[in-house]
Amino acid sequence: MDITYIVGGIIVLLALWLAVAYNGLVRLRYRVKEAWSDIEVQLKRRYDLIPNLVETVKGYAAHESSAFENVTKARAAAMGATTAQEHAKTENMLTGALKSLFAVAEAYPDLKANQNFLELQRELSDTENKIQAARRFYNSNVKDMNTKVDSVPTNIIAGMFGFGKEEFFDLDETPAEREPVKVNF
Repeated sequence: MDITYIVGGIIVLLALWLAVAYNGLVRLRYRVKEAWSDIEVQLKRRYDLIPNLVETVKGYAAHESSAFENVTKARAAAMGATTAQEHAKTENMLTGALKSLFAVAEAYPDLKANQNFLELQRELSDTENKIQAARRFYNSNVKDMNTKVDSVPTNIIAGMFGFGKEEFFDLDETPAEREPVKVNF
C-alpha cells in the first residue's frame, strides 16, 4: 500500500514536471514569434521609407541611376526574404546600397539641406535603431529557446513534441562593409 502511494506520487510529480516543461517551451516559442513580429514591423517601416528617400535624392541626382537601381533591387530582395538567415543577408545588402545612396547625397549640398531629405534620413536612422533593439530582443528570446531545447532534461520534452532550435537574426557586416563608401566623380 505504501509503495503504491510512492509510485503514484512519483507519477504525479513527473506529469506535473512534464506539463511545466512543455508549457515553458510553448511560452518561449511564442515569445520568439512575437519578437520576430517586432522586427518585421520595423523592417516594413524601413521598406516604406526607402522609396521616398530614393525619389527625393533622384530629384537632385538624376544621373546616379545605378545607386537608385541598387537600392531598389536590394529593397525588393529584402522584402522577399522568408527566413531569418535570408533576412540577414538581404538586409546587409540593403544597408550597403543605402550607404552608397547617402554617399551620393553627400555630393549635393542643396540636397543635404533639403528638409524632406533630412526628415527621411532622421526617420530612417530612428528605424535602424528600432531594428537593432528588436533584433537584440529577438536574439535574446532565441537564445533562451535554444538553451531550453539543448538543455537536459527539457531537451527530451523538446524532442518528443517537436520543439526545434530557432535561427538568430545576425546583421554581421563583412570587413568591406565596415569601410566608408568611396565616391569618385
